[in-house]
Amino acid sequence: MYNLNTNQRAIELYEKSLYTEALAAFELAVEESRNVQSLTNLAWFYYHEEGKSQQAEELLAEALQMAPYSHFPFSLSGEIYVEQKEWEKAYRLLLQAIQLTPTTEAFHNLAIASYYLGKLEEAAAYFRKGSKSVSDYSMYNHVKCLIELGRVIEAKEKLDAFDENDGEFAGSVEVAELYLEMKLYREAAIWFQKGWGSYYKQPGWVEGYIYSLFKLNQMETAEQLLREVMEEKQRDIQDSELEECDETWTLADKTAYIEQLNRELSRYESLLERVSSDGYTPKAEFTPSLYSGCYLFGCMRHNHAPYGPPQE
Repeated sequence: MYNLNTNQRAIELYEKSLYTEALAAFELAVEESRNVQSLTNLAWFYYHEEGKSQQAEELLAEALQMAPYSHFPFSLSGEIYVEQKEWEKAYRLLLQAIQLTPTTEAFHNLAIASYYLGKLEEAAAYFRKGSKSVSDYSMYNHVKCLIELGRVIEAKEKLDAFDENDGEFAGSVEVAELYLEMKLYREAAIWFQKGWGSYYKQPGWVEGYIYSLFKLNQMETAEQLLREVMEEKQRDIQDSELEECDETWTLADKTAYIEQLNRELSRYESLLERVSSDGYTPKAEFTPSLYSGCYLFGCMRHNHAPYGPPQE
């Protein structure tokens, strides 16, 4: 009834990284019987392995018409719509997903949709439910929402609990940027410093670090770090100019990259002037990324059962 043999063969082929054969088996399962399992599994493969979002949407729409018992087609559809920034569709489907089975992935993605729909209180709550630790990316987003809601004391308490040794840790620069947004410059500078040697130096967060040092009257340190990052950028430009081109790294690619590096260098050259000007406040970009999950019925790696009625 549920194409168990064909589906299981597809899963086994996929586990062996035999993608062409796995795709053929997933497609065969749909040909044999168009049911929730076969449609959802093929949609998952199309979306995650083939980049065929539209075909995946069509298959999932058909599966959802069957009023599935499982959250899989709802969660996967919601994930696709979050990526496509179709917030209303994502919000509706992910609400249905968590009503069937609450998962951290669905809560996190629902929080993203809520945030962009202007439902900030809901977003904060859902990001909290989507977190797996006190220091992870979902908790980072939760704290960001608290700051925007004006709940700064609560936000600081939760941010103070972030642990860089946590296996799910969101990141030093990310933590620093939230402290900076709360105008807690000492804490921001401490966390920026933690990320200085390990993060790729982009103008956005480097400006935040230099600004924090400026507000703390640590101009000597700010000037030293700025010289360091400018010298590093100049070396990158020189190395790139000497790099040979090929079919994977064309002259156009090289030219565009060097232009980008020069733009970044130009921003650094004017940075001290900008941070010391009246009214200047650096603002970090906030673009929360979705969580992906495995929604393959019968997946052995994640111990997923084949599709069927819920157990009593």
